[in-house]
Amino acid sequence: MSITKTRKKEVIQKFKTHDKDTGSSFVQIAVLTERINNLGSHFKSHTKDNHSRRGLLMLVSQRRKLLDFLKREDQDAYYKLIDQLSLRK
Repeated sequence: MSITKTRKKEVIQKFKTHDKDTGSSFVQIAVLTERINNLGSHFKSHTKDNHSRRGLLMLVSQRRKLLDFLKREDQDAYYKLIDQLSLRK
C-alpha cells in the first residue's frame, strides 16, 4: 500500500530543487501523488476498505492544499509540475 524507501528516494531525486531538498512543495506533491496512485491500485482489489479510503481522501486533500499554494506562489512551476505528474487531462 505505501511506497518503498527506494521508490521514495527515486521520486525525491527526480523532483528536488537542490542537493538536500526533501521537503519542498514539489517533492511533497510528487511523494503524495505516488502514495495516492498506490492506494488507487489497492482499491481495485479491496473495494470495501473504508478505513484506507479515508486515508486516501486525506492524502488527496493535503495534495490539493499544496497545489493551491504552489499555484498561488509560482504559476509556471505549478503548470510544469502538473504536466510532469500528469494530474490534469
